[in-house]
Amino acid sequence: MKHALIFAAGLGERMRPLTDHTPKPLLPVGGKPLIVWHLEKLAAAGVHYVVINTSHLAEQFPDMLGDGSRWGLRIRYAYEGSTPLETGGGMLNALPLLGHEPFLVVSGDVWCDADFATLPAAPEAVAHLLMVDNPAHHPNGDFRLDEQGRLHDDGGPRLTYSGIGVFRRELLDGWFEVVGDAPGADAKPPRFKLRPLLETAMAYGRVGGSHHRGAWTDVGTPARLAQLESALGT
Repeated sequence: MKHALIFAAGLGERMRPLTDHTPKPLLPVGGKPLIVWHLEKLAAAGVHYVVINTSHLAEQFPDMLGDGSRWGLRIRYAYEGSTPLETGGGMLNALPLLGHEPFLVVSGDVWCDADFATLPAAPEAVAHLLMVDNPAHHPNGDFRLDEQGRLHDDGGPRLTYSGIGVFRRELLDGWFEVVGDAPGADAKPPRFKLRPLLETAMAYGRVGGSHHRGAWTDVGTPARLAQLESALGT
């Protein structure tokens, strides 16, 4: 994979007051901004081009990260305006910068020790999601992973989507038919969640997954940020 997308446009409301003046992906943990952990791992996995979608305090991202050359990357920024476009709208907005091959997606507010190079560079399905054990704050999980490596939105037991995966742009084909009734879907640019598209693709057996059993943290609150800082030994 040559291209990657980092979701970094969220408002970070649960992380306040830390995010009143700093976007959540730029908060320091383990001696460097959270997003830098991702950039280093992407570079190590052979990614060359990274698109970062931005909204809240967007100007801080290029100020801190520049063009990505210090990591051997080329960074482009996809500004979504003052209102984030959600995951689906954000991906759709970034597509013109992501080329035509499958691309790696990373949520800017997670930390994970997975090796991105182990993810399939060209999945047969329209998406391949990295799944993790359910954390205490999300005990019911998201999707069921079967023995053939396919994900389902029914049955159990379920695992939690890590916010990391490989996607084909085909997942967004016909997106309006799936989410057209959702608030914001008819806006310019459109705003909608990615999950309904994934659920629709799962119904046709078109979403794969794998189970990562290593370390993973959804850095969604100051308490979880502090726990990660402690776990990293800083």
